[in-house]
Amino acid sequence: MICLITPPSPFLLDERVFVSLGILRVAAALEQAGVAVEMVDCSGIENYLDAVGAHALQSPAAIFGLTATTPQLPAARAIIERLRALRPDARIVLGGPHVTLVHAARRREVKEGRLGRAYRAFDSLRDLADVLVAGDGEQAVLQAIAPDAPALIDADDPKGGLFLSNDTYEATPPPARHLVDMGSYHYTIEGLPATSLIAQLGCPFACGFCGGRNSAMLRRIRTRSSLSIVREIESLHRTYGYRGFMFYDDELNVNKGLVGLMTQIAKLQARLGVEFRLRGFVKSELFTDEQAAAMFAAGFRWVLVGFEAGSPRILENIGKRATRDDNTRCLETAHRHGLKVKALMSLGHPGESPETARDLRDWLLETRPDDFDCTIITTYPGTPYYDDALPDPQRPGIYTYTAKSGDRLHAVDVDFSRVADYYKGDPDGGYRAFVSTDFLTSEELVLARDWIERDVRAILGIPYPTSRAARRFEHSMGMGPLPGFIVRSSSLPAEVASRP
Repeated sequence: MICLITPPSPFLLDERVFVSLGILRVAAALEQAGVAVEMVDCSGIENYLDAVGAHALQSPAAIFGLTATTPQLPAARAIIERLRALRPDARIVLGGPHVTLVHAARRREVKEGRLGRAYRAFDSLRDLADVLVAGDGEQAVLQAIAPDAPALIDADDPKGGLFLSNDTYEATPPPARHLVDMGSYHYTIEGLPATSLIAQLGCPFACGFCGGRNSAMLRRIRTRSSLSIVREIESLHRTYGYRGFMFYDDELNVNKGLVGLMTQIAKLQARLGVEFRLRGFVKSELFTDEQAAAMFAAGFRWVLVGFEAGSPRILENIGKRATRDDNTRCLETAHRHGLKVKALMSLGHPGESPETARDLRDWLLETRPDDFDCTIITTYPGTPYYDDALPDPQRPGIYTYTAKSGDRLHAVDVDFSRVADYYKGDPDGGYRAFVSTDFLTSEELVLARDWIERDVRAILGIPYPTSRAARRFEHSMGMGPLPGFIVRSSSLPAEVASRP
């Protein structure tokens, strides 16, 4: 038996919004192979170490597998340290985005003949877990639980046998959502109960701030058929009653079959006699009237777009490929077809200055999106801003990325295994920046971001998002576990469930 653990994400405003689908896909692959699975979901649990410890002491699992994004890594480290103390006999497997990104960055350093911070960061991961899995985990996990598992399993190599192709992606089962408490997750779209799904993998673009640009798993598009996607939607509706669906694909309209998929989703609703409401991300310069019309007909009322900046200089430095005019046209196209737009904006790119921050604010006020957020970028491993940065010989601990234009971005070298850096923090004054430019200090970036948030929200009448406090796990004096923290095991035949 293997126990899979989702660490908490305390950097989010509300952890109980979307289920972590990646680890549930791994769980589904294990179940398909006849391996018994326990699932421990620590999302939104304040004292998650107590919860994990209480379960570990009574679990029959001999293997514990964790996933971790970079911001989750400090919590994952703490969980592993607790497991080591309580279950020194157990094998620890660590996979997910952070391992994949650091491994890709390390591989690039080795290829270029330099052993830098990615190399050191990956070595620290080797010390943390018995087995590391980089890349697609659906097939790699079966190697990770084998008695002779190597210390590193590289499933991020398209030439290897573990990298998902279109065909193997199509053949893998949907996420094992039955292993988590779906009812404890709360998300709505236009007032309808909603959940998330992923229709396709990967994004081919090379934005400087975006993770996975040097990882095949995150850079190469893998698609599955419209029939497969529609079947998953129908199953979610019939099983849980969902009528709202958030597509967490990087960019929906990278898929050339998007219009056909929307047509099939509309036909599903007609067959079921229901109406769905959908949300998802689109790439601005690829967005067309035909796509917008088809998305509205399928039930989309919102699209989210990573416009990022209002300055042509910053858009060029990012490598966004979309121009300011492209972004404006995208928003106008969406509004023309009845779609609301959430504009995703960011500060802290190479060349960021008071003028470019003002450009961002002015573009938002000019185009009037229906919602927006503005974050300060972080140079996570796997982003060009991190992978291509070089140490500053004059300032120890500072790494500098230089764009093709010559504009520079400076970042503090952060130990991501111990610092829970913000992706989203308190939307009203809770940010901390680890980057600066030649024109704005870290503190000035925070002030500029706060000014944009306050000013644009006040003028456009857009409220701040609300946060939700984490809950506490209680399991003593005869009291059962907290609702939402439910350890669920595979519903397998007894002779299968008893396998190690």
